[in-house]
Amino acid sequence: MAQQTTRTANRKKQNKSHKSSRRTTRIFWICLVLLLTPIVVLAWILISAALDTGSPILGNRYKGDLDPAITKSDLSSVKSATESISGVEKVDVQLATATLRVYADVTDSATADDEKATATEIYNAVTGVLDANTYFTQSDGKKMYDLEIHVYNLDKNRDSDSFVYVVETKTSSMDAPIQQILSEPVDAELAAQLENAASGTDTTSTAAPDSSAGTTTLYGEEVEATPTPTPEG
Repeated sequence: MAQQTTRTANRKKQNKSHKSSRRTTRIFWICLVLLLTPIVVLAWILISAALDTGSPILGNRYKGDLDPAITKSDLSSVKSATESISGVEKVDVQLATATLRVYADVTDSATADDEKATATEIYNAVTGVLDANTYFTQSDGKKMYDLEIHVYNLDKNRDSDSFVYVVETKTSSMDAPIQQILSEPVDAELAAQLENAASGTDTTSTAAPDSSAGTTTLYGEEVEATPTPTPEG
């Protein structure tokens, strides 16, 4: 009888020990999950942010627009088509938000006319891959992509007089592309005046008017001079 009582007591102790062990294990895993959850969430946020670095956050800005979309495969095709053009030495194709930009580094000896012709060839190559009426033209109130083609002859030494930079632009609201030579000022005379003023070599007279009657030049304009009064006058 005593032995049976002892065995019963031992069994109860073992059951309590197993229950305590299971409870401890359960608490351990619960604490581990609670501890790891914020770490995993934080790690996921950091990894997602790193992967999305450089990608614009558009939200609903282009919801329902940019359809069909330009794919990575399309970008590769555009680059290949541009690289095949004579005189093009290096090509970079970028798709930022809703603008496709093609950068073409051409031969150093290229003139403005050469680059304008190359820009036109690149435009034709791009629209041969991506139809202009489909990808670069608005329709039914739907926004589509803009296209910029940048052509330049010097990757370095851009202060050189031989540097030429041409941009051909076609926004989705334009019927046809336009070209502009960015390396040349639109108003050369005004640009020269501003450059002289900035360098301190402005030859425009800023002297005070002559005290004698007649006209004088003031800030580049002729004005009537007023005689300076004398003590006797």
